[in-house]
Amino acid sequence: MEEDVTLTMEVTTEKMDKAIEHLEREIGKVRAGKASPKILETVLVDYYGSMTPLSQVANINTPDARTIAVQPWEKSMIPVIEKAIMAANLGLNPDNNGEIIRINIPPLSEERRKELVKLVKKIGEDSRIGIRNARREAIDEFKQLKKKGLPEDVEKDAEEEVQKLTDDYSKKIEKIMEEKEKDIMTV
Repeated sequence: MEEDVTLTMEVTTEKMDKAIEHLEREIGKVRAGKASPKILETVLVDYYGSMTPLSQVANINTPDARTIAVQPWEKSMIPVIEKAIMAANLGLNPDNNGEIIRINIPPLSEERRKELVKLVKKIGEDSRIGIRNARREAIDEFKQLKKKGLPEDVEKDAEEEVQKLTDDYSKKIEKIMEEKEKDIMTV
């Protein structure tokens, strides 16, 4: 019985970790007015008939805070990569010199910054929901175990432990979101 509680705690921790990873991945895609290779993570390029992530056909870096440089490993890929960046609908305009594709990141307006903060809050709330769902599933599991003979005090201790875990992960989400909001609002 108690090993079932331990297993449930491990599964719950895993689910909460995944919620944090998802949050970090999604928030990384939100443009904060600074150049970041993460902005291009979702771009897929037609590489000899198969859709391939941009990072697998080119080197992506940021020579300065307002520019992303994409250097394809094959020069013939330049027009294909440009087209893929435009098709990704990121609001970016690639420019190439025959060897490197440069993308200038325009500064964000105050209104756009506020929209991005709202988006970050929505992403954060989705992660909180994931954490709460993991907590609810764990508590339901403990109640099922109690019906099968788990002592009540062990069930209560496990529920307290899950609540503590939930609080810790909620604080992590809050911290990640505060940092991103500060990053977005910094001009």
